[in-house]
Amino acid sequence: MKAVIQRVTSASVSVEGKTVGQIGQGILILLGVEKGDAEPQANWLADKICSLRFFSDNDGKMNLSVQDIGGSLLVVSQFTLAGNCAKGKRPSFDTAAPADEGKRLYEYFVTAAGRTGIPVETGIFQADMQVSLVNDGPVTFILERQP
Repeated sequence: MKAVIQRVTSASVSVEGKTVGQIGQGILILLGVEKGDAEPQANWLADKICSLRFFSDNDGKMNLSVQDIGGSLLVVSQFTLAGNCAKGKRPSFDTAAPADEGKRLYEYFVTAAGRTGIPVETGIFQADMQVSLVNDGPVTFILERQP
C-alpha cells in the first residue's frame, strides 16, 4: 500500500463536473493498493498519516498532526501508484491489486482513518476524477506499507 500525502489549505475531488469530496486545511491522500496488501498495512498507514506531525506550530516547526490542528482528510484512490515505469515506455500495473480487492482495502483504509475522529472525505473508486488542491508549503511525503 502506497500513499502520497500532501499538506493542503484546501482540496477537492470532482466527478463529471460535480464535487464529490472537499476539505479545508488538512491532508490530501492519494492511495494505491497493491497485491499482498491487507488490513494490517491499511491500519498502519491510517495510524501513521493521522498521527504524523507535519503541520507547523507557532514557531514554524513541523510539530502538529492533522488532529492537533482540527484538520480533515481527503482520500482519493490512485491505482497508478502501483505502476512500474522501470522498463519500456509504458507503465506496468502488474503489482496493483485487483479492482474488487483494491476497493475493499481502500474503503477499509477510509474507515480506519475515520475511527480517529478526523473528518474524512473521499473520491469515487474507479471514477475518472479531477483533483484540485492548494499544497501548503509545499509539503509532500510518500509513505509505503511496512512489512
